[in-house]
Amino acid sequence: MNICSIRGAITIEENTKENIIINTEILLNQIIEKNNINKENIINIIFSTTKDITKAYPAIATRNIGITDCAIMCLQEMYVEQSLPMCIRVMLTVNLDVKKQNIKHIYLKDAKKLRPDLTLENKGFAVAIDGPAGSGKSTVSKIISKELNFVYVDTGAMFRAITLYCLNNNIDCNNKQQVNKNIDNINISLKFENGIQQIYLNNENVTEKIRTQEISKNASVIAQIPIVRERLLNMQRNIANSNNVIMDGRDIGTNVLPNANVKIYLDADIDERAKRRCQELSLKNEKFEYDKVRQGIIERDDADKNRKIAPLKKADDAIIINTTNLSIYEVSDCIIKIIKENIK
Repeated sequence: MNICSIRGAITIEENTKENIIINTEILLNQIIEKNNINKENIINIIFSTTKDITKAYPAIATRNIGITDCAIMCLQEMYVEQSLPMCIRVMLTVNLDVKKQNIKHIYLKDAKKLRPDLTLENKGFAVAIDGPAGSGKSTVSKIISKELNFVYVDTGAMFRAITLYCLNNNIDCNNKQQVNKNIDNINISLKFENGIQQIYLNNENVTEKIRTQEISKNASVIAQIPIVRERLLNMQRNIANSNNVIMDGRDIGTNVLPNANVKIYLDADIDERAKRRCQELSLKNEKFEYDKVRQGIIERDDADKNRKIAPLKKADDAIIINTTNLSIYEVSDCIIKIIKENIK
C-alpha cells in the first residue's frame, strides 16, 4: 500500500444546500469508483469552496455515502479575479495499491477547465508557439506546460544539440556535405521529467551545454540543412501525436504542426529581446557585450526569416501577442485562457 493524494473538483448550478451536497456526493463517488478505493483506507479528506458557496458544508456528503472514520476538513478559498465560480474542490489522502501515474483525478462540469489535460480523452492536443529569439517562447511554454500538465517540446534544443555535436567534432556548420556525412553518427533523444524536456546527445544529457552564444549563432545555420530538418521533423510530429503538447520554435504552426489546435506567435521589440538574452547570460555567469548580443539577435532573425526551408513567419491563423511590456505570467495567463477556450 502507498499513501496517495487524489484530487477532484466540480461546479454547482446554484448555492443551495441540496445542490452542494448532491454534487459533492457525485464527485466523491466517482473518485472512489474510478480509483477502486476501499472507504476504510481513506486517511483524510480536505474540501475547499469558492466564496460564493455558503449554504452548506460539502463534508456533509461524506456521511451520506458512508465515509465516517477519517479526518475531514472544510476550507473557504480566497477570491481570485476571473477564477472559476461556484466550485468545490477536494483532496483525498488514501492508502492505495496503485502507481502514481495510474491515479485518476476527477474534474466534472465546468471544473474540467481546471485540468484540461485530464479532460482530453485522446492525446494529440497541440499548442504551437512561434516567434523570434528572446520573445519569451521557452519561458512561457514551460510555465504553461506545468500549469496544464502538457508535455513541453523545445524544438530549438534539438537543433542546438546537433550544432553542439558539429562544434565538438570540428564539423563546419556551414558545410552541408560534412553535416550530411556525419548525420548518422548523431543520436538525439528526449526524456520528459515533470513535463519538462531533457535532451540527450548520444546518450549524454546536454540540456545545459547547448545554451551558449556560440551554439545560438550556429544553430540557425544548422536549421537550414534539409536532412537535419527532416530527421527532427519526424521526431517532433511523433511526440505530438502521442501526447498533449506545448511545442515552441520558429515554424511550428506553419510547418511542423500545421493542424495545431492553438497557434500563438510571440514577438517583442529588439531591445527588449536583447535585454532578456543578456539577463539569461548573466544568470549563467557568461561574459557578454550588449551590442554584440543585440546584433546577434538581429542576424539570427534575418537568417530565420529568410531561410529557404520553413522560414520564421506567423501562421495565418495564429494569434499574435507582443510581450514587450508584459510579464511572463501575464503572457502565460493569456495563452492558458486561449487554450482552455479551445478545449471542447
